[in-house]
Amino acid sequence: MSSLDLGIVGNGTYGALIDKWARIVWCCLPRLDGDPVFYSLLNGKNAEDEDDARGYWGVELENAATSRQYYRHNSAVLVTEVTDKDGNTIEITDFAPRFMQRERIFQPMTLVRRVRPLEGTPRIRIRVRPGFNYGAEKPIITRGSNHVRYLHSGLALRLTTNAPITYLLDETVFNLTGPVSFILGPDETLSDGIEDTARRFEERTDDYWRRWVRRLALPLEWQQAVIRAAITLKLCCYEETGAIVAALTTSIPEAANTERNWDYRFCWLRDAFFVIRALNSLAEVETMENYLRYLGNIVGNAKDGHLQPVYGIGLETDLTESLVDTLRGYRGMGPVRRGNQAYEHFQHDVYGNVILAASQSFFDERLMKQMTKADFERYEKVGERAYAMHDQPDAGMWELRTRAHVHTSSSLMCWAACDRLARIAEHLGLQERARHWRKLADEVHQTICTRAWNEDLDAFADSFDGEGLDAGLLLMTEVNFLKPSDPRFQATLAAVEKVLRRGNHMFRYATADDFGVPRNAFNICTFWYIDALARVGRTDEAREIFESILACRNSLGLLSEDTDPATGELWGNFPQTYSLVGIINAATRLSRKWEEQI
Repeated sequence: MSSLDLGIVGNGTYGALIDKWARIVWCCLPRLDGDPVFYSLLNGKNAEDEDDARGYWGVELENAATSRQYYRHNSAVLVTEVTDKDGNTIEITDFAPRFMQRERIFQPMTLVRRVRPLEGTPRIRIRVRPGFNYGAEKPIITRGSNHVRYLHSGLALRLTTNAPITYLLDETVFNLTGPVSFILGPDETLSDGIEDTARRFEERTDDYWRRWVRRLALPLEWQQAVIRAAITLKLCCYEETGAIVAALTTSIPEAANTERNWDYRFCWLRDAFFVIRALNSLAEVETMENYLRYLGNIVGNAKDGHLQPVYGIGLETDLTESLVDTLRGYRGMGPVRRGNQAYEHFQHDVYGNVILAASQSFFDERLMKQMTKADFERYEKVGERAYAMHDQPDAGMWELRTRAHVHTSSSLMCWAACDRLARIAEHLGLQERARHWRKLADEVHQTICTRAWNEDLDAFADSFDGEGLDAGLLLMTEVNFLKPSDPRFQATLAAVEKVLRRGNHMFRYATADDFGVPRNAFNICTFWYIDALARVGRTDEAREIFESILACRNSLGLLSEDTDPATGELWGNFPQTYSLVGIINAATRLSRKWEEQI
């Protein structure tokens, strides 16, 4: 049965998900949001067991009994060891090449698999079964002297290998007496030998990631959790444009049989802001520079100041949602969706998230390109839209599809846009503009305090004049709207935890939406709760909850979007950047200081 105990390999161009038996079960090409060439993760309960099943790449050890999977230390190189019932063992090493070459990052659309015997005389079978058009079409297969081509209109993949081509094509079981390598990528001839190329790519990729990690400013505690989260966030960046996807997958349900199945292979401006802020806290500013390039194009192309909450990774504005009838869904739980209707939504928090993302670039002297007055004036247009929308109804950050309210969290981010523009203007010496934006920020602040406060709840409500609660209210101190010591925030925190906390997990809200009442906890909300507890001085409790959610990660240290609070099982799209951001933020806030230890 499919699970989210998966590893990820990638290089900023594409990503692949690999299960504990070394089957590649998900991989979109030629980029992160492309056609899933390997898709068995979404093709039913046990798709690989069917004789004619497609959409996966397996390295199968005959009579396999146990497996062990791990990442190389501080690296994105994934290793899977599989042992049969007689003790014969193989090692599969998977990675996407990424390293410096000719003074730039070499990151081809290439997947490398290296297989070698560790113990005994293992017998293996290689099954390479790609598909195209979301499983609707089989490839045309042609054979070369040491390669196989998988052809489809618009994409030609070449698998180059020193394994016997006949065994590969016929899926014949054979004795693995020495190492073999597989290089899947564009239909191009290798300039060097297969084994030499695979070995060199592995060594240089491993070295690249170790050096990348060495530059991070890590907290004292939970370093391995932070490192794995940071590497995985980096793998969710599409570096050609600077976009950051919310997750690598589509249609992993938020809970079993709920139809809460969404396509997350796009760039939500909200999620991306939190990603770059988390990486910035580790001194990794390159991602911010790349994302600001992407964001500058978004703002430059905006019509009438309107911003969508989500865009394609190539700046696409039309992400029309449709159902895919050729795939049965995760564990058979359809539907499978392609595209996301949220691009049509009005979500007014987006304006604040854009300004928040850009703010650091006006103050940070490390950046290659310093922001100027002209940049500020462009972002002022975003601020004008934020002010205009701060008291207008929208779909909210939870993307309600059939109802609109004036959501407090959206207004909160509109305030943040005005507040940060005031600070930027003051930093640039633009005193008149600083006074203008401070006046607007104060006005929005007063409106929220008046319209969102509910005396009966003794807390801020989730919407103006509303009666509900949601976890987004916990962000009030994170964006400096209120101080943690403010009695109104402390009362709101108490109300939110009373209504939304389930064990050590936090729900985003507890009322019915378009699909009923949510059944699983939203992981980022738990991290917001941890942060709020730490800010109000409940540090021991925050550390306890943090440890409990770390225990919910899969065997490789990764998190998805949601967790079943009763079982700890992961649900929702994977790996979820928002959740990984939470790991970094919580570890950074809760860790003991270096000077306290050494």
